[in-house]
Amino acid sequence: MLNPADAAFVARLAEALPDGTLRPVTPAYVEEPRGRYRGEGGTVAAPRNVEEVATVVRQCAEAQVGIVPWGGGTGLVGGQVMPDGPLPVILSLERMQAIRAVYPAENVLIAEAGAILASVHKAAQAADRLFPLTLASQGSCRIGGNLATNAGGVNVLRYGNARDLCLGLEAVLADGSIWHGLKRLRKDNTGYDLRNLLIGSEGTLGIITAASLKLSPIPAAEGAALMVVESPAAALHLLALARDRLAEGVSAFELIGRMGLTFLAETLPEVRQPFAEAPEWMVLIDLGLPRGQNPTEALEALFEAGLDAGLVSDGIIAQSDAQRAAFWHIRETIPEANRRIGAISSHDIAVPLGEIPDFIAEAGAALARAGDWRINCFGHLGDGNLHYNVFPPKGRARGDFDNRRAEIKTLVHDLVDAHGGSVSAEHGIGRLKVGDLERYGDATKLAAMRAIKAALDPLGILNPGAVLRA
Repeated sequence: MLNPADAAFVARLAEALPDGTLRPVTPAYVEEPRGRYRGEGGTVAAPRNVEEVATVVRQCAEAQVGIVPWGGGTGLVGGQVMPDGPLPVILSLERMQAIRAVYPAENVLIAEAGAILASVHKAAQAADRLFPLTLASQGSCRIGGNLATNAGGVNVLRYGNARDLCLGLEAVLADGSIWHGLKRLRKDNTGYDLRNLLIGSEGTLGIITAASLKLSPIPAAEGAALMVVESPAAALHLLALARDRLAEGVSAFELIGRMGLTFLAETLPEVRQPFAEAPEWMVLIDLGLPRGQNPTEALEALFEAGLDAGLVSDGIIAQSDAQRAAFWHIRETIPEANRRIGAISSHDIAVPLGEIPDFIAEAGAALARAGDWRINCFGHLGDGNLHYNVFPPKGRARGDFDNRRAEIKTLVHDLVDAHGGSVSAEHGIGRLKVGDLERYGDATKLAAMRAIKAALDPLGILNPGAVLRA
């Protein structure tokens, strides 16, 4: 049974920490981007180093007070806010922003958990290297949160998830002990992999305080194209053709539907549309090639091959870095257009590539039988991660349909499960999807997860109610 972070506990915690470590609970620490949850907290602890993090955790363990880790506050499943239960300590890593070291010859960078993702990008670029994790929120999200949620983004096709970009961790466990695991090794088979256990655990098994990150060479030449395809099936065939021809040179392959472009026209008319008439489906293809290869020529050849195969009907190849950036601006502003329209139910899902066309067709038909919804299906086709969002009819607000949200979510998630997919592709479980994990999760895996949680956090103080029901 947890105790609240009441005034008496906060006073004791303040005595154990340097002056200025604790701060008031302001709205930024208890709100999340979609407005689905509002959290609570007894105080915000903002330590400056791992030893101070350990002090906070030890004090909370001794008093059996819950801890909610807070990175950049950008999570979309409520993992960073605790809406009910005894008041927790909100543990913010925002003061721990240092880039501790860069090893260009090893392709390694060591960053503290509070480092903003964009700052990690800049530090890598200064060493003539690339840190390829790329997210819409990279100007505000922090690397600790990226690892805690195993963030994905647009480059997973080529470089993998956050998990694949991490070599080692420094972390504080639930008893306040510090794990010094900041190794720079590609091979280390010394027992259980605690690193991969903590990555994706959303702060429920330990608090990540720093990470050894894997860097890559910066591609010598980059290019992008928008190509109109008849269907998601045609898009998948084009993806296979692109990878056959260019292998790992394909950095990203994004699917964009007409509804996303319609929402942009409605809410952000200043965003320039690529085609006079919005196509039913198009893909954004991004290339990063080594010296001696020309991305424009490669994309032209791919378009011609796709045209010959009946896969594409129109296309635009970026002729400059500015035009490439404009293509990406279209893709990256679709979530903002979605937010302005207001989704009844949003779904971050993964489906095996070969199942995607049938899933999209079946889900659309099932939703049409249930109501006159607008569907915006888009996302990272290259790795099977779709953002499948359901909106009210034009002229209606999402609040008019709050009573239908659970029904819509269940309909979509049941179909995802039937196609062998996942109801959480890159956003995590948080508090939003705890019930979904119980409904669709493998019973043996869930039992193992609960056993691991009990072993590493027997008091249940780390992010109570996230991932697993408290």
